[in-house]
Amino acid sequence: MPSETQVTAVEWGTTGSGEAVQCFTLSSALMQVSVATYGARITSVKTPDKHGVLGEVTLGADELAPYLTEKYFLGATIGRFGNRIAKGQFQLDGKSYQIQLNDGPNALHGGLVGFHERVWAATPVPNGVQMVYESPDGEMGFPSRLTVRVTFTLVEKTLSIAYEAIADGPTVVNLTNHAYWNLSGEAGSIAGHTLKLHASRFTPVDGTLIPTGELRSVVGTPLDFLAPRTMGQDWDSADEQIQLGRGYDHNWVLDGSGPDPVLAAEVFEAVSGRGLSVYTTEPGIQFYSGNFLAGSFAGRSSCERRSGFCLETQHFPDAPNHPHFPSTRVDDSAPYRSTTVLVFA
Repeated sequence: MPSETQVTAVEWGTTGSGEAVQCFTLSSALMQVSVATYGARITSVKTPDKHGVLGEVTLGADELAPYLTEKYFLGATIGRFGNRIAKGQFQLDGKSYQIQLNDGPNALHGGLVGFHERVWAATPVPNGVQMVYESPDGEMGFPSRLTVRVTFTLVEKTLSIAYEAIADGPTVVNLTNHAYWNLSGEAGSIAGHTLKLHASRFTPVDGTLIPTGELRSVVGTPLDFLAPRTMGQDWDSADEQIQLGRGYDHNWVLDGSGPDPVLAAEVFEAVSGRGLSVYTTEPGIQFYSGNFLAGSFAGRSSCERRSGFCLETQHFPDAPNHPHFPSTRVDDSAPYRSTTVLVFA
C-alpha cells in the first residue's frame, strides 16, 4: 500500500488588492509538489534523479511576488478557455460573444485577467488539495456563471489533476495546466529532452497561431514525434509551421481519448535519468517549447528562452469556431470533467 501523502499549508503573502494567498505542499515518500491558491498554480515539483537526489523540475518561484507580474502563465490553471480564440469571438445558440483580446488580434488563455490571476479557495483532501473558483457571468466576456473545481493529488510519484466545471447556462470551457518542465533539474536548455507524442495528426496554424481547421498528418514533418526524438532536433527548421510558431507551439490530435486517461506523451532526460509520462481524457495536447520565454522572471531561474516545455492537455484551440472540432460547450445539463495524470520516473 502506498504511504499517505502529507499535506501542509503556509501563508504566502497577499496580492496587490490585498487578497491572502496560501501555498500547499504535497509530500509523498518519493517526491514533493507545491500548489498556490494564486492561479491554482503548481509552483514547485521535486523528483529524484537516477541517483535518488531530489531536484526541481518545473520553472517557478518560491515566493508569491514574481507571479504577480509574470506573463508566462507559469504552472497556472488556465481558463475559462485555454489556448486561443480567433479575434476573441464566437457564437453560442445564435448569440455572439466578444472576449477581451490579449494576444495580438486574439484572446489567449481566457483573456486579459484569466483564472491564472485569480485567488482560489482551497480545501485539503486526502493526498492533496482541492481549489475552487466562482467565475461570474460575463467575466472576460464569457456567458453564464461557472463554478470550477481543480483537485491536485499526489500518490508516490503520480500527480493527478482532476477538473470539474458546472455552469448555470451555456458557455464554453477548456481548462488546462501551464506548467513548464525541465527534467534535468537545472535551468538550462531543454533541447536534449526526448519526446514521444501518441498523436499522428496536428492542427496547423495561420500567422496568428489560430488553427486553419485542417487535421494534418505529422508524417514527414518536424512535428512527427510518433517515435522519440529530441525537442531541439528541428525546432529551428525552415518548415512553415515551425517558423510560424518560432518553434513548437502546436496542438496535436491524440490518437486515443475517452472517459479514462490514456497515454498522450512521454519525455526522457538522459543525464538525470528522469522521465515523465502524461495521461489524459482530453482529445488534444499542446507541446510548447518555451519559444517566447525571455529571461525576465525573478524566480528560481530567469526563464530563458527554451528552458522549459509545456504539455498542455486540452480541447483544440479556437474550437468554438470549428464545428468539426470536439465541442467545448458546457451548460447546466452537461458539466465539464477532465483528468490529467502525470507519472514521474
